[in-house]
Amino acid sequence: MLNRKIAPRITEAAAFDLKLPECEKYSLKNGVEVYSIDLGALDTLMVNIIFSAGNCYEEKNLVAGATSHLLKNGTSRRNSFAINEHFEYYGSSLSRSCQNENAEMALHCLGKYAKELLPVMAELLMDSVFPQEELEIFRKNSQQRLSVSLKKSDFVAGRLIDSYLFGKNHPYGRYSSMEDYASLSREHLQAFYEKYYKHGNCFIIVAGKLLPDMKEQLESCFGNLPWKGWKEKDREPEHAILPAGEKKYRVINDQKGVQGSIRIARNFPGRKHSDFQEAGVLNNIFGGYFGSRLMANIREDKGYTYGIYSYLLNHVQESAWMISTEAGRDVCEAAIDEVFKEMNLLCEKIIEEEELQTARNFMVGLILGDLDGPFQVASRWKNIILNGLDENYFDRGIRIIKTIGGEELKELARKYLRPEEFYQLVVV
Repeated sequence: MLNRKIAPRITEAAAFDLKLPECEKYSLKNGVEVYSIDLGALDTLMVNIIFSAGNCYEEKNLVAGATSHLLKNGTSRRNSFAINEHFEYYGSSLSRSCQNENAEMALHCLGKYAKELLPVMAELLMDSVFPQEELEIFRKNSQQRLSVSLKKSDFVAGRLIDSYLFGKNHPYGRYSSMEDYASLSREHLQAFYEKYYKHGNCFIIVAGKLLPDMKEQLESCFGNLPWKGWKEKDREPEHAILPAGEKKYRVINDQKGVQGSIRIARNFPGRKHSDFQEAGVLNNIFGGYFGSRLMANIREDKGYTYGIYSYLLNHVQESAWMISTEAGRDVCEAAIDEVFKEMNLLCEKIIEEEELQTARNFMVGLILGDLDGPFQVASRWKNIILNGLDENYFDRGIRIIKTIGGEELKELARKYLRPEEFYQLVVV
């Protein structure tokens, strides 16, 4: 019998032996690869189709995002109301999203309703007609949102810092304008849709408590479509990254603004670089979680901000190391000075083992949460596939978290946390 007077033994998160659950991989008749993750006890299912149809592929600004958004707004057989009603009737959700390199359509539903939902999903991907009235609604709503957002310093700062890091003509650095929305036409969307969706490159991730005939259902709905497999896809040529020459920017967006949005960032190699995973550990200690040095100094000690974080951007071609916060207008410069002071401390002094162990426990604990369920596992696999990584990437990351030492992190800080290499932007 359990003796409740004796406290259970506490095990640090870093002591757990984490493994990424395996997925089954197979191909449909048309060569489209399926990554299948059969996990979970509940009758839930996710079918996520990822296309090479992101911003990098558009010839006209906003076309990729607009096409993705309007995929659910009408086919030759159903209008937007009928489409939404169909998915809601079965208690499901169908989402679309568009990133820099890729665009996705994801279905979440009960597995027993897949036969009613997957054919309609295929219909949207092969027979969307982009009604003019739906495009007009999208255009007006987007312009209104943009008009409101442009008054916010954090929104403006996010647009500008990306432009400084990658160049205003690079897909990572481009941003929208009223004129871009006004010039969108059905012809632009239909041409993009024809090339990158109806005859596009894609792969499928299916996760959840899978039905015995899941392969047959996917084959029936998607195996005969004129898609090409992910391996066969011809990647668009990488766009030239042209960072801005100036490193220091101060922008007045609102003369009466009392708060400034601070962005401090530098270009950084992508996930395939040997330093990326090690830098993830250093980033967490620096500003990656609530117990980080930036938070302890600039929030807890100085009281300049409610929160400050640093992170590595998850881009395929190239990443960036970003520090982001909002602070009172009169303390923005002081906050930036403290950020650089923390960088210098990491370059000069070895991180003590207690602090390093706390960061290890946080990172492993976060990964434990990320593996809690089939959809979270699928997200991990998707990241590996999209970045062209090998199946051992996850295991290497865990090993690095558990074994990297203070001296290694100090050398890494000296290599990358040099204040003179960071762009600094304040938008008020």
